[in-house]
Amino acid sequence: MKQNVMKRLTSVVAMAAVICATTAPLRAEENAINLQEIITIAREHNGELKALRQELGIGDAGKIKAGLYPNPVLDLEGVTGALTGSSSENRLGIGVSQEFLLGGKREKRLAVADSELVRFGNRIKDAERLLLLEVKTGFYSLLLVESRLELAQKSQELNNELLQIAKERLAAGDVAELDVNLARVETARSEGRKIEAERELVPARQRLLSLMGTPALTGLKITGKPQTKPSTENPAELKAMALKNRPDLGAAEAEKNKGEAELSLAQAELVPNVRAGIGFSWERSETSLGGLQERDTDYLIGLKFSFPLQFFDRNQAGIREAQARKSSAETRQAFVRQGIEREVEAAHARLASAEKSLNIYAGEIIPQLSENLKLVQEAYRLGEVGILAVIEEQKKFIEVTDGYLTALYSWNTAVAKLEAAVGVELQKVDGGNK
Repeated sequence: MKQNVMKRLTSVVAMAAVICATTAPLRAEENAINLQEIITIAREHNGELKALRQELGIGDAGKIKAGLYPNPVLDLEGVTGALTGSSSENRLGIGVSQEFLLGGKREKRLAVADSELVRFGNRIKDAERLLLLEVKTGFYSLLLVESRLELAQKSQELNNELLQIAKERLAAGDVAELDVNLARVETARSEGRKIEAERELVPARQRLLSLMGTPALTGLKITGKPQTKPSTENPAELKAMALKNRPDLGAAEAEKNKGEAELSLAQAELVPNVRAGIGFSWERSETSLGGLQERDTDYLIGLKFSFPLQFFDRNQAGIREAQARKSSAETRQAFVRQGIEREVEAAHARLASAEKSLNIYAGEIIPQLSENLKLVQEAYRLGEVGILAVIEEQKKFIEVTDGYLTALYSWNTAVAKLEAAVGVELQKVDGGNK
């Protein structure tokens, strides 16, 4: 059943291409690029995405910093009694001390840094996911504008053809001059529709170029083929895929892990670090006894240990802050998970509705409407109907075809939104709906 619907859809798209084939080409095929190529360019050159990737170096620096040991401290000392009247009393000292991290603080800091790197990596992937949705929407918007321009050109051709027939019948004395005047009015109106369609072309191209991040492409030429229907029958499977692949959920999971690691680190801060050092000193002194002076020189080596006594500050604030961050991350993760499930449901419903509308156009309306237009045109040529019937049928054909193009645009964007909601490509990207 669904295969038959898609076959009818493909045939209608091909018919629409044949209808527009008589118009002047909008683009040179040798310069045209499809959706897959546009996506590749956007991934490489989009400014916001490039900036986020460069910011990943901040996380790398944070991990390097977390893994470093404290620097040793060099102590130098010089003491003299020259300023206090004891010039013979002098002392020189040199020492080195090192702080030792206890309680596994280094490993816990590395765990925090690793979680932050995972979170930021998922943030980049999520930005790419949203960018692809914008690129696809922009691509289909441009495709819709170009299709409407081709439709306007087709409308102009139909009215020019009608005007020519009306002139021939007027010359033969079969119709009144009113028919020619009505045909001229419709020709002018079709020219106005074409101008309106052309006015929308440049903004649509510039929007897509902005997302691609390639200002050097001054004239964007796009091409594509009909999309194939993705496998969307089972919403439960789509939800499971989304929960497995969505990078924003991965970022929320990494944020929760980071909160747990920060709490563990805050608790480890209760264990004070120990500083140990070794020093060497040289002392010279002079003593007087019975008019005799004696000079002494001493060489001393000493060890030193120091650690804080945590009577007042036991990192209560740090632990409280880490607990709050952990609870917040857990709440946010649950909220993101729930939001993803609802987003998939909404996107699935949107696609189902768009598909029903498109099937009505593809299976029932467009084929019959095209046949009716041919019959009415031929009937007017033979003098069996008046010109108003032809004008009305042409208007109906243009309006309904425009509705079909809008339905096709809605279906393509609905597929793109469902893929963004699931977080993976549900079908092979082939370029569009031309």
